[in-house]
Amino acid sequence: MSAGLRPLAGLVRQPAACAAGALLVGMFLVCFATLPWTAGEMRRVELRGVRQAPTMRHPLGTDDLGRSLLARTLYGGAISLGLGLAAAVVSVGIGVLYGGIAAYAGGRVDSVMMRAVDVLYSLPYTLLVMLLTVSVGQRLEATGLANREWARFVVLVLAIGGVSWLTMARVVRGQVLSLRERPFVEAARATGVPPAAILVRHILPNTVGTVIVFATLTVPQAILQESFLSFLGVGVQPPQATWGSLAADGVRALNPVAVDWWLLVFPCGALAATLLALNLVGEGLRDVLDVRRA
Repeated sequence: MSAGLRPLAGLVRQPAACAAGALLVGMFLVCFATLPWTAGEMRRVELRGVRQAPTMRHPLGTDDLGRSLLARTLYGGAISLGLGLAAAVVSVGIGVLYGGIAAYAGGRVDSVMMRAVDVLYSLPYTLLVMLLTVSVGQRLEATGLANREWARFVVLVLAIGGVSWLTMARVVRGQVLSLRERPFVEAARATGVPPAAILVRHILPNTVGTVIVFATLTVPQAILQESFLSFLGVGVQPPQATWGSLAADGVRALNPVAVDWWLLVFPCGALAATLLALNLVGEGLRDVLDVRRA
C-alpha cells in the first residue's frame, strides 16, 4: 500500500472515527444542500402566536412566529459549521506561520515571540472575543461597508480565529525545533537555499500531520465558542440563526406553565452530535498520524 493511502486505511480500521466521519459528511451535505430552501424559510413568518409541537407537516415543530424549526436548525447548522471552519482556517494559518517563524529564527526572536504568546494566554479568552465582536462589529455595521447580517459573521470569524491560534503556534514551534536540525534541512542550508524557502518548502510541509489533527480539534472549539456567544446574544444577529442562538431562544421559551422542549432539544442535539463527531475524527486522525504508533 502506498504511503499516501496508509493514513486512510488506518482511519478505516477505527469504527468510532468512521461513524463520526460519516455523520459529519451527512451533516454538511444536508445543511449546505438545503440552503436555498432554508434561507427562504428563515424570512417566511406565519403569525400564529402559538408554538406548535412536532407534527407531520413540521417534524421538529415551530417557534413563536410559526417558522419551521427544521428549516431553522438546518440553516443554523450551515452558519455554525461555516463559521467554525472559517475560524479554524484563520487560527491554523496564524498559528503555523507564527510558530514556524519563531522556532526557525530561534534565539532572541523566538524568546520575544513566545513571551508575547504567554501574555496573550493570560488574557481572558471569552471576554476578548466578546469585546472584539461587539466593538468591531458595531463599527463595521455603522460604516455600511458590509451587509448587517454578514458583518457580525465576518467579525466573529476574525475574532475567534484571531485569538485561538496560541496553542497551534506552540505545537508548530515544537515540531519545527525538532525538524530544523534534521539532515535534509542541513543539506538545504549547505546548497544555499534561503531560510524562508527552507521553512516554507522543507519544514512546514513536514508538520502537516500535526496541523491536520489540531485543525480538526480547532473546528469544534470555534463552533462551541460561537454558540456560546450567540447564546449570550453577542454572536450572529437575527434574522440569521445558529445552533447557539436557537438554543438561547429555546431557553427563553421555557417556563413553569408550558415546556416547549422541541425548541431546545433539537438544536442542542445537533450541536452536541457535531461536536462529538469532530472530536472523534480528530482523535482518530491523531492515532493514525502518530509516528510512534507506526
